[in-house]
Amino acid sequence: MIAGSSAPFSPVSAPTAVQLAVLADPAVRDLASRGMARAFRKNAIVINEGEPGDSLYVVLAGRVRLFLTNDDGREMTLDTRATGDLIGEMALDGGLRSASAICLEPCTFSIVGKSVLRDAIVADPDFALRIIANLIGRVREATGLVKNLGLLDVYGRVAGLLMKLAREEDGRLVVGETLTQQQIADRVGASRDMVNRIFKELTAGGYLSMDRRRIVIHRRPPAHR
Repeated sequence: MIAGSSAPFSPVSAPTAVQLAVLADPAVRDLASRGMARAFRKNAIVINEGEPGDSLYVVLAGRVRLFLTNDDGREMTLDTRATGDLIGEMALDGGLRSASAICLEPCTFSIVGKSVLRDAIVADPDFALRIIANLIGRVREATGLVKNLGLLDVYGRVAGLLMKLAREEDGRLVVGETLTQQQIADRVGASRDMVNRIFKELTAGGYLSMDRRRIVIHRRPPAHR
């Protein structure tokens, strides 16, 4: 059973001009304008893995975590999405949802029906190519995840995740997203205790440090012990 609630805290309505203005991509903005805006509370489940998919969600505000769950209720995080991103675009094939999505903070989405998405793709070849590129990116991420799980030990998976999330800020590499060790463990398929031990080793080795709950990378961590 997935923890969280799927109940939104606002009724549906057309997206406002202010909500749409935050979307940098004109095609995504146009698509979102054809949907219905709905706000969800923090920890609300927006999409449930295994349910029929008949709509796409454009993130108008907030951050979302995409994850998988096994029969024992254990979760594995796939990635996060933020303002301007799309989630649920694989609904185009009419299949079941391949992952779940939960709000990491209060979120607002434009919910776009499958028929509207298809019309937008037919009407705008450039937008269709962006959707295809988006889907290819998802496949590449999934391939990389499988490769890491199969070929790298936990040490290498933690190092790879940190380098993937790091961005240059004031001349140093910083993981801008605030992550707990449990959240990192969920993303690399390991236990929190294992991640804790790896962090202690990386900190002792001078590879990283913490600055106001953010991870600062001083040099690239090794791919394995």
